[in-house]
Amino acid sequence: MDTVGWNAQRRARKEARRFSETQRGLDGKYLPVEDIDPLPDGNGRAQVDSSFGTPPSSSPTPGTLRPPVPPKYFSDNPAQNAYASAGHSIERLASGSSGVSLAQMPAVERSRIQRLARMEPHLQFMVGPLLRYDTVDENGLWRGAALIVTADSGSSYEPFPVLTYQWDPEEIAQQNPHTQGSHSGYDLGPHPADPHATAMAGPAAEVPDANAAQYFGDYKEKGNTRDDQTQHVTGQEIYVYSGNGGTFTFWRFPIQIQLGVNEICIKYRVNGGMKLSFFVPAHHQNMRWAAHSCNGFSAGVNPDDFRGPGFKSGYDPMWIDLLRKHVERPFHVLVGGGDQLYCDSLTREPEIQEWILAKPSTKKKFPLTGEIASCIDRFFFNHYCSSFRMGAFARANSSIPMLNMCDRWVRELYVAVQLVDQFLIVTCFLTDPEELQQSPVFKHIGMRGYFYYLLFQCFINPLHDNLDDRTGKHMFKSLILGAQGPYVGLPSHSFLSYLGPDVHILMLDCRAERKRSQVCSEFEYQKAFERIRYLPTDVKHLVVQLGIPIAYPRMVFLESALDSKLNPLIALGRSGTAGFSSLVNKFNADAELLDDLNDHWTAKCHKKERNWFIQQMQGIARMKSLRISFLSGDVHCAAVGVLKTLVRSNGGKNNRTIDAPPETDYRYMINVVTSMPPNGVIAMVSTLATKTHRTLHHAETDEAMLPVFTKEPNGNNRLQNKYIMGRRNWCAVSCDPETQELEFDIRVEMEKGSGVSFGYPVRSPPPKWFPGT
Repeated sequence: MDTVGWNAQRRARKEARRFSETQRGLDGKYLPVEDIDPLPDGNGRAQVDSSFGTPPSSSPTPGTLRPPVPPKYFSDNPAQNAYASAGHSIERLASGSSGVSLAQMPAVERSRIQRLARMEPHLQFMVGPLLRYDTVDENGLWRGAALIVTADSGSSYEPFPVLTYQWDPEEIAQQNPHTQGSHSGYDLGPHPADPHATAMAGPAAEVPDANAAQYFGDYKEKGNTRDDQTQHVTGQEIYVYSGNGGTFTFWRFPIQIQLGVNEICIKYRVNGGMKLSFFVPAHHQNMRWAAHSCNGFSAGVNPDDFRGPGFKSGYDPMWIDLLRKHVERPFHVLVGGGDQLYCDSLTREPEIQEWILAKPSTKKKFPLTGEIASCIDRFFFNHYCSSFRMGAFARANSSIPMLNMCDRWVRELYVAVQLVDQFLIVTCFLTDPEELQQSPVFKHIGMRGYFYYLLFQCFINPLHDNLDDRTGKHMFKSLILGAQGPYVGLPSHSFLSYLGPDVHILMLDCRAERKRSQVCSEFEYQKAFERIRYLPTDVKHLVVQLGIPIAYPRMVFLESALDSKLNPLIALGRSGTAGFSSLVNKFNADAELLDDLNDHWTAKCHKKERNWFIQQMQGIARMKSLRISFLSGDVHCAAVGVLKTLVRSNGGKNNRTIDAPPETDYRYMINVVTSMPPNGVIAMVSTLATKTHRTLHHAETDEAMLPVFTKEPNGNNRLQNKYIMGRRNWCAVSCDPETQELEFDIRVEMEKGSGVSFGYPVRSPPPKWFPGT
């Protein structure tokens, strides 16, 4: 057993023992593991042991230096905004490194410069603002929304909260190709719902005119002019959570913006408070967007191991890197491919410890008490608020509109984590046997997890918004409702969104309807295919976001071994033999890694559906002259798979010739995999990356992995493993206006915790065949 795996397993067991010892407070109620308070006047502190919403651990993350995100927030002082954009930190001002320091200024001036905008009427934030992108309709109208959650006890709703957003259609964005490479002088800046937010960065006297618009280009604060477009939107009360000693209201603000000839910056604020901003493209412009998945760490993994010098947590470095790229060329959409947060720590909540520790036979019949039901809701509410309001992730969510999908790795559907040697083993909802999924507690976790995913990440309350996706019936035009999920109590929610005149994206919900023998129902597939068929004829690229890769190395031999009743290690685990119990999950005594493998598209139980789905997409690509690319996460690495036409020669089936040109091959579809946390099975997957798979040869389709990673991020040649990169990463996506190629630039962290990435671009060519040929 390797040292890293042993340490991780030991840490996970130690934490499990600590949280199994439940305690009640003076009121007789259990003391929750994760609890969060509202922010009094924006300066409260969350009651968690470490930043960014991570579960309490024995290694809290100290916040020593400020991470390197340029502030994105405006005060009411135009010159002050320019200074904040220049990226200078308060510490540098106070040290007197340039110009007049804060300490040398009069008290009134110091207070004025650092004062944060106050809301009127006052709102006590729990989380937000969060931004969500929907689509652009046929009239060029950008559609999206903002969401805030407020504590009723500390807020005034007379009148209801109002979001004001403003833009100047005549402004033209200026690109900023050069930004500060070091993070030593950057500051996260203020944020209305972050308890660790800092004051606005510095006096205007320090700013040379040349740097006045480093962050926002020509978007200088001008105040209201006759050219500005201003909209006021009253919040929609879409849900009220009751708990934590009070009630908390979810407010949604629909946003609609007519796209014009220029890319523009939208500035917005709630109740006259802190002003934030985001960007929308020109009407003729394809969007720039960023994709990510697996934004978290599992139990037994210490986030501090990924926290470099100057960062508050291990979560921040790669988000800092993404936001730095956003400074250079603003992203219009932030695509979450699953696992936007991890909810493994649900198993530590005191009310469910008896259920967690029960035998599998008892667990299936364990009653869902009111106390357990309240605990589950409390956990999801607290965990979402704490995760979405802190650190660089919160800045991204309030400055780049999100477009999220639900997948297994969103982790609302997870309820247990163990570690076996090098492998991260996770017991998940929706892949366990039918009787366990239908058990009262297990099913309630899935139902409430999916509900809170829709609420926090999609800004949808199915009970408020209805379940009708016909034209004009739902607020979000991109929504595609599927069949009723067997275990989550709601239909699947997929989305087909505009990303420019040449590009659309399908966020296919592969979770809500999932069973061990099914990924998506035929009903969901047909509704998605029907919506695709009505795409405009000038669309060239369709990106299909799948939580799990569809072109990826198999581990069939391991799947077969773990599924065998004759496997001696699994038999020892089921018997409870010391040292082997962690090889089986704590719910039904099945092999832990088998549960993980069964979730893959390439698993034996899903292979038939996978092959059918690929052939359906090939048919759509051929008939519509549409280049299809897949985007996935889940597997804790970066990789690129490819599906393409199988070329045979006259010399026999196995005598290959030169591949068909990708631009004329409608079967040519790349599968870009981007996923943040590294995984212990990377070495095994790498050895399987060159294996030939013939499962689609009958359909004249070949598949392989592309050797994208021929060099290390530091520039050194890679002698082995050119197919898989086991470092934290994210992906920047854009469409080349000259070639119409869709570029996926996989940004891989250069040094662990450094917050600096190296790009590995791969391109998907536009289609060059006539429809139907």
